[in-house]
Amino acid sequence: MEEFKIKKSKHIRKIIITCPLILIGFGALVAQQNSVASGGDAIGTGGVISYSIGQIDYITSKGSLGTITEGLQQPYEILTLSGFEETGISLSVYPNPTTDFVVLSVLNSNTQNMTYTLYDLLGKIIENKKLSGSLTSISMINLANDIYFIKVLNNDIELKVFKIIKNK
Repeated sequence: MEEFKIKKSKHIRKIIITCPLILIGFGALVAQQNSVASGGDAIGTGGVISYSIGQIDYITSKGSLGTITEGLQQPYEILTLSGFEETGISLSVYPNPTTDFVVLSVLNSNTQNMTYTLYDLLGKIIENKKLSGSLTSISMINLANDIYFIKVLNNDIELKVFKIIKNK
């Protein structure tokens, strides 16, 4: 009879230890959950910036139409690396970062003698073409995810060099 009590007590201990582990396995485990303590949009003459305070994680969702990263603020970077900007000519490249293409916008100038050159990080020329007008679409769909540079020239005079981030 005493042997039966010992076996029964060992069996009960195993059940007591095993049950919580099984219940945890069936439950949803969440390593971190948080809420943003503060945040908003700051608007000024130079543009708009979104910010958040207290946010430490993010979720990426992919679909047939693209990718969206929710949560942690993602960088939006338009960077002019170098160049001589003629008075009155306004150059911009968007969207940056990009997935498929960028648009090179030229305002207040005749684009007849303007060209652009697309380079990779190593300086290899990927594409060199004349601008097709005030808005020129540059396809990047077949390029690897990396950093690229677009140099804009007017009559062989460098106007600007833009850094472009290509994402999935």
